[in-house]
Amino acid sequence: MASPLLPLAGIEPFSSCDWPGRLVATVFVAGCPWRCGYCHNPDLQARSAGVLGWGSVQSMLAARVGFLDGVVFSGGEPTLAPQLAEWMQDARRLGLAIGLHTAGIYPQRLAAVAGLVDWIGLDIKAAPGGVDAVTGVAGSEARMWQALDVALESGAALECRTTLDPRVMTADSLYRLADTLQAKGVTHAALQQGRDGKGQPLFDAAQWPGRAVLDYWQQSFAHFAWRAA
Repeated sequence: MASPLLPLAGIEPFSSCDWPGRLVATVFVAGCPWRCGYCHNPDLQARSAGVLGWGSVQSMLAARVGFLDGVVFSGGEPTLAPQLAEWMQDARRLGLAIGLHTAGIYPQRLAAVAGLVDWIGLDIKAAPGGVDAVTGVAGSEARMWQALDVALESGAALECRTTLDPRVMTADSLYRLADTLQAKGVTHAALQQGRDGKGQPLFDAAQWPGRAVLDYWQQSFAHFAWRAA
């Protein structure tokens, strides 16, 4: 049995946006070592943000069986938690499909749970050469690309999503990123409008990155989504 003291920060009982096409509960795991300037959950960066025991979360999930398609483990960075595989197995026993949001910070930990996951939403921070500028942590890039390889090899459904921040990326780099992902075999991709710490959009989507960039991504992937802030 898992310890009752687990780094779980909260649960969203019903979400239609955390796993495209599915109605899920989203479990938030506390802790993340990266410091992306557009982070929408900065209060979850510290592991001390975890206040919930898995038992209470599991009870909430059990009460919603029949209403939910699955559960998504998000964060923070959920692969930071050593109990993640246990939580996924418990949720699977309830009959729930398993989704995972990850930034690919720990590719070996991702590999350890990939066989338990039905769908992965992987944050691709930037085009090659630009990842560390987004995360604020040296050495992030190699980990992220290794995690992409793990996700592609896992057999799980995969969506690669990139949050746009003109302070640390250019429109031109987005063409290169689309080419990189397509060459690796990615078929589902999304671009997301970044927001600042107050929840305001970082840029005017009518002006940047431009219609040509969005059209290029649309043409590059079998499934593409643009998500405004």
